[in-house]
Amino acid sequence: MTHAHHSATPVSTHDTTRIDDTRIKAVRPLITPALLQEWLPAPDAAQALVESSRAALSRVLHGQDDRLIVVVGPCSIHDHGQAMEYAHALKAQADALGNDLIVVMRVYFEKPRTTVGWKGYINDPRLDGSFAINEGLELARQLLLDVLAVGLPVGTEFLDLLSPQFISDLVSWGAIGARTTESQSHRQLASGLSCPVGFKNGTDGGVKVASDAIQAAQASHAFMGMTKMGQAAIFETRGNNDCHVILRGGKQPNYQKADVDAACAMLQAAGLRPQVMIDVSHANSSKQHQRQITVAAEVSEQIAAGDARITGLMIESHLQEGRQDIVPGQPLQHGVSVTDACISLAQTLPVLEGLAAAVRARRQKLAA
Repeated sequence: MTHAHHSATPVSTHDTTRIDDTRIKAVRPLITPALLQEWLPAPDAAQALVESSRAALSRVLHGQDDRLIVVVGPCSIHDHGQAMEYAHALKAQADALGNDLIVVMRVYFEKPRTTVGWKGYINDPRLDGSFAINEGLELARQLLLDVLAVGLPVGTEFLDLLSPQFISDLVSWGAIGARTTESQSHRQLASGLSCPVGFKNGTDGGVKVASDAIQAAQASHAFMGMTKMGQAAIFETRGNNDCHVILRGGKQPNYQKADVDAACAMLQAAGLRPQVMIDVSHANSSKQHQRQITVAAEVSEQIAAGDARITGLMIESHLQEGRQDIVPGQPLQHGVSVTDACISLAQTLPVLEGLAAAVRARRQKLAA
């Protein structure tokens, strides 16, 4: 074998930085999931609530519980105190309507952006571009523990592929967003998650990508990931049989009976359970937050008429209605979303009551 000393250039000056990491500005240490779980362990009561609520959601999806799943809460979390204020108010309503609704608080930490913008509480918890991700992970886990302590199960979107290791033990329901439903990595992730998972239809409104995603997530997969101890590893999953479609609209809304019929026909043709959750926000409300109230009322009518294929609803709701921009040096309004516009808690409560009444009507109709 010839050695490098024959070449004109000595080996010691060989510079791999010419081809490696040329667009990386910095690499910072990341806390391990195991360490975060040691600092912030899940108490017995939290574990019991996560377990029992996941089981209840699964029973709804498998037709053994006739209640309606309602995932309701802020478009995104940006303040711990305001999230807890919301949780306490929601818990009172969840208890009052518990015979008819399974209320899951929407606790979204990661925001997929169409181009760029604030990516959420984990990525930038200080809302100032400092990207204190370790702090964000700790704040996120603490908030989940606090919401569970109030007695509410939580639902979140899984966007980043490593962050679930830090928090997914506390999550009762997960969503895969419209932009990532088609992503193989997210389908693989869902196949290994311990909770039920909803896949949104594509941003164009196409339901087939979500139907395909459910089939993929039901299968077992092998992929690369990070263990709780922060070690790279190969994960082999068992597959997740608690997945479902979320209709969130596309080029036009898709929450009406004809849309539910079409989605369920496609699911049935694929050998899947004909059932949908309806997101009354996003393209279904044509991005007008107050339209969520109208859409929820129209979906309530479908439920009351006896449609058992509608197993859930999603609502974007905050302490106060509307949205605001994050402006450096300018204080934020209390309880107003910094991402998509939400309806207020006061506007939300009658919507929940209407949904509960619809479930009771459906129960009577199907029993008759």
